[in-house]
Amino acid sequence: MHFIDYAIFAVYLFIMLGIGVYFMYRNKGVEDYYVGGRNIGSWHIGLSVVATDVGGGFSIGLGGLGFTMGLAGSWLLFTGLVGAWLAAVLLIPRVKALESQQKFYTFPQIFGHFYNKNVALLAGIISGIGYIGFTSSQILAGAKLASATITPLDLSTALIIMGVVVIVYTFMGGIQAVIYSDTIQWIILMVGLIFIGIPLAVYKLGGVTAIVAALPERFLRLDNISFIQILNWAISIIPIWFVGMTLYQRIYACRNEKEAKKAWFIAGLFEYPVMAFMGVLLGLLARVALTQGLFAELGYVNSQDLDEEMGLPILLRTVLPVGLLGLMLSAYFSAIMSTADSCLMAASGNLVTDILGRFFNYSEKKLLRISQIATLVLGIVALTLAIFMENVLTLMLHSYAFMVSGLLVPLVGALFWRVQHAQAALWAMLVGGSVTLSLIISEIPLWGGLDANIFGITASLLIYLIIIQFSQPSKTHAHTHSTTH
Repeated sequence: MHFIDYAIFAVYLFIMLGIGVYFMYRNKGVEDYYVGGRNIGSWHIGLSVVATDVGGGFSIGLGGLGFTMGLAGSWLLFTGLVGAWLAAVLLIPRVKALESQQKFYTFPQIFGHFYNKNVALLAGIISGIGYIGFTSSQILAGAKLASATITPLDLSTALIIMGVVVIVYTFMGGIQAVIYSDTIQWIILMVGLIFIGIPLAVYKLGGVTAIVAALPERFLRLDNISFIQILNWAISIIPIWFVGMTLYQRIYACRNEKEAKKAWFIAGLFEYPVMAFMGVLLGLLARVALTQGLFAELGYVNSQDLDEEMGLPILLRTVLPVGLLGLMLSAYFSAIMSTADSCLMAASGNLVTDILGRFFNYSEKKLLRISQIATLVLGIVALTLAIFMENVLTLMLHSYAFMVSGLLVPLVGALFWRVQHAQAALWAMLVGGSVTLSLIISEIPLWGGLDANIFGITASLLIYLIIIQFSQPSKTHAHTHSTTH
């Protein structure tokens, strides 16, 4: 990278830190810090939702899919479109109706409302652990991007730099800094991809004809994928729109139900087709560049020499001229930070509100300070985890699976079924999360190539139904349901 690129990138990082400082002084309490005063419009929320959901992890991960399988990798984010629109129609009306009665800050508080404090506590622990994993994946994505584009920088050093920037910025600014900066960051990313990254890469590779000629025909087909792969993605990703803490914080931050639903429809369209095809296209172009020998001077001659998730950042480093590389690097760091800060905020909210809040009762001013400290500590934990992980997309999907398998069935029971049972919810979370995590860690080959998450959700549903069938729910739970619908 040239000095000009370093300067552009440094200016971008200082601006982001400046936003964090600005909102640190504007935040008056946890209402501002976690849900933005509950008065943010649909476009800011919608762009923040897609920036958080797609962000750097999926951006780098999509590039990896484009590199290994071509355009068919775009189906990954089609599941995001489906999840966003289903949540807009089915989830948001119920959650906003509850919020008119209860000033919720987190997703597990819904479980406390319908079940009891023990269920909410376990949900907070599961969600918090999942979002620490999300944060780690984003830090890793940023480090991969930085180490691939900044020649003297090794991955370990890049991890530390990326982690420190994300942690400091997030702990200072809270959710308002996250949402408003997400809007700016997402615009930077889209402009960077549409007007800089893709056109220059296509030109450098000799145009569309040369690109098509360099690729196996299957890379240009949308059916170059198995049904099992799409099913695994769908089961892992669609339910996250119903149990994702970052998404509930944004539902609470919306002014009203109409604005929230509009935000989710906006987010879905940006996920697919916009970001889905741009992400895999850049990965596909990286494969063409490797085939044409553009990476040979860096020591990459064939696809076995190169981590598929490194293809996209190395492509940018190779084809972009001085100045534009700094802009494009800033664009991708924008995507990464927009997800990392949101996930870290979610984990902090789970720890302070759902776990520590169960045992301590703090004043408003002290609670804000504790929230900031919690964000800082959890950020350090996420950075430590990132140091030991290698694959961004794997870490993200495993974090998704862990959360979804434990939380989906109890949520459906709370919001959509007529009877809620606290013990059934508790055991459904324990069994579902444990089954999925055990299958992932053991690496046991699963029937038909199915994802471990499918077995975890199935186990969670079975235990939930069995306990309800053979025991009676308390009168309190039945009454709670009848008075809130």
